[in-house]
Amino acid sequence: MSRAHAAAPAALIVIVALLSPRVAGAEDYEVSPDAGNNSFSAIFDAKLGERISAVSSAVGCRLTYDEKAGTASGTCSVPLQSIRVDNDDTKSDHFRQWATNKKSDPAACRLEATFAGVRVGALAPKEPSAFAADIPFTVCGRSRADGAKEKVTGTALLFPAGAYGERKTIRIRATIAGFDRDAYRIGPKYTDGWLARVQSLAQVVAESGTVDLSLFAKAK
Repeated sequence: MSRAHAAAPAALIVIVALLSPRVAGAEDYEVSPDAGNNSFSAIFDAKLGERISAVSSAVGCRLTYDEKAGTASGTCSVPLQSIRVDNDDTKSDHFRQWATNKKSDPAACRLEATFAGVRVGALAPKEPSAFAADIPFTVCGRSRADGAKEKVTGTALLFPAGAYGERKTIRIRATIAGFDRDAYRIGPKYTDGWLARVQSLAQVVAESGTVDLSLFAKAK
């Protein structure tokens, strides 16, 4: 058998794979952390203490939307150093200490979510599609202490090319209610040098809060 004939089956397999319905129906999208129109916000409201707001516009995502299956997969992350707490330098620095437990470089820390096969349905203009999924999160590489996932709910809306810029765009709005920072060991009691202040902060800073995301994912 000639070398050309031997290579034919392999080439045929590649062609079939490229033309398969799943590949043909899947499209890659990205959320740019530099766009300025994407937002992460977290509110921690203590009944007997402070109402703390943490925000960032540096959300980055890589997504794949499978139109045939109506599912989305990918990763999203927020750099720790991009998060501002109450727009205050001191509070923002304290949060970085709490998130890293002063054991790693804040510049290397991210709040990250990885998801696969999240059912969002068929996306269409002017018709937000609701979704709900249990998604694993990590903070500075740490998962929840109990191994649980976060319940994420939201909507996805399609903007055709030309309706919101030159490329197709998916607007995503998502909420995580009851995000427990203590489950990720974010706090003074896990951070060296803060032990003397743990008791005084026990009721001042809430352990549970609500996280909201507003994202615009553009077709690549």
